[in-house]
Amino acid sequence: MPIGGAETLLMNLVRRLDRKQIHPEVACLKDRGPLGDELVKEIPVHSNLLAIKFDLRVLYRLWKLMRTRRIDAVVTVGAGDKMFWGRLAARMAGVRVVISALHSTGWPDSVGRLNRLLTPLTDAFVGVAQSHSEHLVEKEGFPATKVHTIFNGVDTKRFCPGDRDKVRRELGLPLDSKVVAILAALRPEKNHALFLEGAAEILRSESRAQFLIIGDGPLREHLELKAQQLGLQNVTHFLGSRSDVEGVLQCVDAVALTSHNEASPVSILEALSCSVPVVAANVGSVGETVIDGITGKLFAAGDSSGFVACTLDLLDDEELRTKLGAKGRERTIKHWSLESMVHGYESLICSLAQPSAKLIVARDQVSVLSSQSHTAH
Repeated sequence: MPIGGAETLLMNLVRRLDRKQIHPEVACLKDRGPLGDELVKEIPVHSNLLAIKFDLRVLYRLWKLMRTRRIDAVVTVGAGDKMFWGRLAARMAGVRVVISALHSTGWPDSVGRLNRLLTPLTDAFVGVAQSHSEHLVEKEGFPATKVHTIFNGVDTKRFCPGDRDKVRRELGLPLDSKVVAILAALRPEKNHALFLEGAAEILRSESRAQFLIIGDGPLREHLELKAQQLGLQNVTHFLGSRSDVEGVLQCVDAVALTSHNEASPVSILEALSCSVPVVAANVGSVGETVIDGITGKLFAAGDSSGFVACTLDLLDDEELRTKLGAKGRERTIKHWSLESMVHGYESLICSLAQPSAKLIVARDQVSVLSSQSHTAH
């Protein structure tokens, strides 16, 4: 569980589940990762179940884990190995409820042929936005009767407007600068290259612009070099993974999303909850949260000039930024709160399983539920 959108959602979910109904555990096929290391202090976290890519013994290990823990329901998070082995092991172990939650409309959550073959073994599929659920039916071929929509959610009390100048002083940013941030793991599908190329153009028109890159990943060294090549080294700040993202967002004028594919990214919701408007590529279900002219600006995926124009529109108009940001927070509180997301999962799990269940949820991982009557208290 590295620090990322889906992993953060999973951690927030298992922490908030009603312990009178569900006892959560998390199973990671590989290492626990930093978020798993944090969660293990609170709930059982199982890891290192998959030794190598084609380690068939993972099926036995998962089967044994689910039988030993007397799991009642499994929720796989994401596609790939965890979705395949998790569901297969669950049915072999006699788990009563099997749910698959997906978080993207493309890589890394494209559902391959082998995973489609296990559709009959799955009680429910979860999409994170309405159009994402439609994608799961129309493009992935899952039965409409099994697809459920549970909107991603954020803690709107934690992610809220704050003291902009205070945060800028802490980060060493000029108080009068125009700050644009991107919050995403440094992976190819997030297309940080477009963000940096656009930043160079934005800087030509707005000399006070500063750029924050929040997140970490395998492309960091490459992106730092690219920033230098574009002459952005003095105005681009690689902040890495942060535990205080809500504080950083409070000093930002606009948040950018330049991804090739998404479903409903949590970074957008975090920004909107902090009353920060979003400039985003119109991919996946992004248009359900970034409503053009209402909560932010949309541009075509891969369109660098569109990204630059939309961003400059916001940076040039403080009144517009304030208006869009306020509407974004209002809609986040109404539609995309953490409480609503947790309630959605609780309702789905408990409608498919008997009350009093114990859940194990998974990311690069597999999730699990077992009844309280089987658990030592």
